Amino acid sequence: MPARVGVSTVAGKRVALAVPTTYMNESGLAVRALANRFGVTDPAAVVIVHDELDLPPGTVRLKAGGGLAGHNGLRSIADHLHTNDFLRVRIGVGKPPSAAQGAAHVLKRPPRVVRELLATSVEIAADAVEHITADGIDAAMAWCHSLPT
Repeated sequence: MPARVGVSTVAGKRVALAVPTTYMNESGLAVRALANRFGVTDPAAVVIVHDELDLPPGTVRLKAGGGLAGHNGLRSIADHLHTNDFLRVRIGVGKPPSAAQGAAHVLKRPPRVVRELLATSVEIAADAVEHITADGIDAAMAWCHSLPT
């Protein structure tokens, strides 16, 4: 299995939580293997938590399907699932000074103030996954998108 996996119960539903052990650009290998292992056929049952350059640090937004915004990890997942219709929990990391610096921007250690914002964002993202599981994407979006930024 190309991921570290834990299984738990959230809101009375069995969920698999996973962190791919592949390179980010090959995340789809892990997602497809997990979907096969757990018999997931509905892409809306797949929730991907990922970094988002188009959002400022400290911002968490939810999305159902849609474009990939040039994110190679999302592209790999869409290629392996044969659809873009999975759910996303997007954690803002901010834009680099230029598009050419995108990879370096997400791989470098952020300044302390940004690390604190990201730590809070990770907690909100975890709560968002619980809300999605318990109440569905629409209710989770209403909750998450109403939080102060």
